[in-house]
Amino acid sequence: MARLPYADPAAAPEKARADFEALPAKLNLFRMLLHAPGALRGYLMLGGAILSRQKLDPRIRELAILRVAALSPAEYERTQHVPIAKACGATDDEIAAVAKGDLASLDPRAALALRFTDACLREVRVPDALFEEARAAFSPQEIVELVMTVGYYMMTARLLETLGVDLEPPAAGMAERFGTRPA
Repeated sequence: MARLPYADPAAAPEKARADFEALPAKLNLFRMLLHAPGALRGYLMLGGAILSRQKLDPRIRELAILRVAALSPAEYERTQHVPIAKACGATDDEIAAVAKGDLASLDPRAALALRFTDACLREVRVPDALFEEARAAFSPQEIVELVMTVGYYMMTARLLETLGVDLEPPAAGMAERFGTRPA
C-alpha cells in the first residue's frame, strides 16, 4: 500500500496536469510524481530520452534496467520492464539470469554491460579495469547512456520503494512503443 496518497491530477498545477494527461499510461508512479509537479516534466523527458533516443542497444538497456530492479529491489520496475525487454529481444532465460545475477550466461557484450551496471550500483565509481573493458566494447556515447540509464532507474526504484507505489500490471502499449530502436 502506498505510503502517501496518490495526487489528484485535477488538483495539480496546469503544466503538470497537462503533462500527466498527455501520458499514454496513467501509472501509479506518475500519479505519485504529481506531488513534485515542478520535477515531473524533467523526469518524463529524461525517461523518454532513455527509452527512445539512445544509441545504446535497447536489449542491453532493458537488461540493465532489470538488473537495477533486481538489485534495488523494485518489483514494480521489473513488472513494467519485462515486457519491454522481451519486445527488445531479451529471452525468458536472459531475464531470469539477470534476476539471479547469473551474468556469465549472457552474451559477452550484455554480461559486460551488466557487470558495469552492478559496479555503478554497488561501488558508484566503476573500477578502472572494468571501465577500460567497457571502453573497448562500447562507444563513449553508449557508456554515458548506460550510466544515465542506471542512475535514472536507481532513482525510480528508490521512489517506488520508499513511497510504496502500488504494483500494477504492465502498461499497455509500452512494449511496442519502447521495444525497438528509433529509426
